[in-house]
Amino acid sequence: MRSVALVTLGCVRNEVDSEELAGRLAAAGWRLEDDPAAADVAVVNTCGFVEQAKKDSVDVLLDVTELRDDEASRTQAVVAVGCMSERYGRDLAQELPEVDAVLGFDSYADLSTHLDGILHGERPASHVPRDRRALLPVSPAKRQAAARAGAVALPGLGELSGTQLEKVPGSGPPVVRARLGSAPWAPLKLASGCDRRCAFCAIPAFRGSFVSRPPADVLTEARWLAEQGVKEVFLVSENSTSYGKDLGDLRALESLLPQLAAVDGLERVRVSYLQPAEVRPGLLEAIAGTPGVVPYFDLSFQHSAPALLRRMRRFGGTEEFLALLERVRALAPEAGVRSNVIVGFPGEAEDDVAELERFLEAARLDVVGVFGYSDEDGTEAARLDGKLEDDVVAERVDRVSRLVEALVDERAAQRVGQPDTVLVEEHDDDGERVHAVGRTGFQGPDVDGTTRLELAVGEPLPPVGALVPVVVTASEGVDLVARPR
Repeated sequence: MRSVALVTLGCVRNEVDSEELAGRLAAAGWRLEDDPAAADVAVVNTCGFVEQAKKDSVDVLLDVTELRDDEASRTQAVVAVGCMSERYGRDLAQELPEVDAVLGFDSYADLSTHLDGILHGERPASHVPRDRRALLPVSPAKRQAAARAGAVALPGLGELSGTQLEKVPGSGPPVVRARLGSAPWAPLKLASGCDRRCAFCAIPAFRGSFVSRPPADVLTEARWLAEQGVKEVFLVSENSTSYGKDLGDLRALESLLPQLAAVDGLERVRVSYLQPAEVRPGLLEAIAGTPGVVPYFDLSFQHSAPALLRRMRRFGGTEEFLALLERVRALAPEAGVRSNVIVGFPGEAEDDVAELERFLEAARLDVVGVFGYSDEDGTEAARLDGKLEDDVVAERVDRVSRLVEALVDERAAQRVGQPDTVLVEEHDDDGERVHAVGRTGFQGPDVDGTTRLELAVGEPLPPVGALVPVVVTASEGVDLVARPR
């Protein structure tokens, strides 16, 4: 039997894409391997978001190609897919002749055939990049019909991509997905693409226009994930606040959340990537007040100086953002809030950095990712004047990062004494004893802090997947310590 391993880089949206590819390949008769060295073909799902992510993708591709020369390895071919492949296509193939193929999103539906051909010595034509926003109608109302007609491949959206749903062996409901891990949480894709035109972001050009996944499809996959032992689903997209606008219902997410929370076996539903300018009072109320939906708000502020935000093609500012956070905490006083900010954007003045610092000091955020601006191919910002020197950007990143570190540590310390529930994700052996480690409701997966359970001597270790009521007893930076209650 032919075997394949998928190596995933980048965000949780890529993880969904990889599991969809795994589901398609498993249905086509491929055996899935965890270790690339144990597979005939290694498929690397690349990330093309920022410069460091692109470098990481290239490094991993080169590392995996070396397996072909290792006598202990089974690997015969290495294939690049994902965002970097979609974005750069032939240029990436020319830069990395060691890779056997560079395939774009349009190859996903028939990936099995491509991999078979590669194993038989074929060298498929490398992907030719194009602006994927042009592949679907400008009007959101017309996109669903075009997508269902197969006009464009939509990674991670299963049936909507115009392919026949297939039942993964051993699964419940039919879905185009196979789990590549055993974590008690899983990302679940709401939509693909983005209609916003943020000056610094290239994602809409290579991910395409925004298309919502029909609620019935989301629910079907949520039920399947619950059957696989998943306790928490993490709803992902490029912009979750836009969900439903192409379905004729801007309140679709508010309606979907209670249905997801009612899925048998699911204990927690979490929403990611909310666009502050699009957040509606009803959505805040649904996230804060629906039993089973954790009060967790992933708000992409990016900056808080109003004039600089306009230059970024975004909206809002310090006062509007603080008012939004006030509304969140009026509904859910202990809500978790995370965000990202960019410093060093062209034209950013010292006053703008000071304004951002003022916002961060008042916002009481649990987690903040700090990124230094760098030009991205094809974006409006790459053509702007007012570029800052690299050392100035680096100094501002360091300055804001040090502030953020102190603020999030302080926020974690404020959690001490607070009750919550921890989803146990792993057992960690520190050499002295084994600890149960997981996340509270206000901690998102992968990118936020974790919580270690402090158990009494002789107290049984909760199994992975257990939800344990706790009281937070200490903080260690952004991470927490808690005891069962």
